[in-house]
Amino acid sequence: MNETLAARASSILHDWVRSESLRKHCYAVADSMKHFAQLRGEDADLWEAVGLLHDMDYERHPNLERSSTEGHPFVGVAWLRDHGWNEEVCRAILSHADYANVSRETALEKTLYATDELSSFVVAVALVRPTKSIQDVDVRAVKKKMKDKAFARAVNREDITRGAEELGMPLDTVVAEVITALNADAERLGLQGAIH
Repeated sequence: MNETLAARASSILHDWVRSESLRKHCYAVADSMKHFAQLRGEDADLWEAVGLLHDMDYERHPNLERSSTEGHPFVGVAWLRDHGWNEEVCRAILSHADYANVSRETALEKTLYATDELSSFVVAVALVRPTKSIQDVDVRAVKKKMKDKAFARAVNREDITRGAEELGMPLDTVVAEVITALNADAERLGLQGAIH
């Protein structure tokens, strides 16, 4: 039996990324992507793979100056192209970085953008809960934390709002679906909370 795209993507992620927190971010985005693919009747394996790979080069080539030609995500995409990954995957990864100047056209591209920052933000909300459990996170809690500028300062709220708009879904719905997706993988994400 052929290895799934997500399994291949996972081993690439592990080769490229040492940071546990960055790996968990990629797992969370992959969980959200797979969930949205299933909701829409799309290819869940492909969408999950894109979530796993979207930040594969971030640790080695963070591109903090936001170059529009080098660093993240260009290094990772060049490597993926050299290793036979198709243009659908490569374009989606490029499109999640606004500075790459690749317009988001497909549902895959729009969903990656919508779930990238939001997945991180929902994880952060879970981790400040007394239980540290995703089960204690709801839409209201996430929306409340979005208004708190000091909380998870690195997460761009405008990207979260724009992502939902581009998907054509109410923000509350996107947040609720991401919470559902992360709940399903709480153990791997370290969000199952304190064991009593």
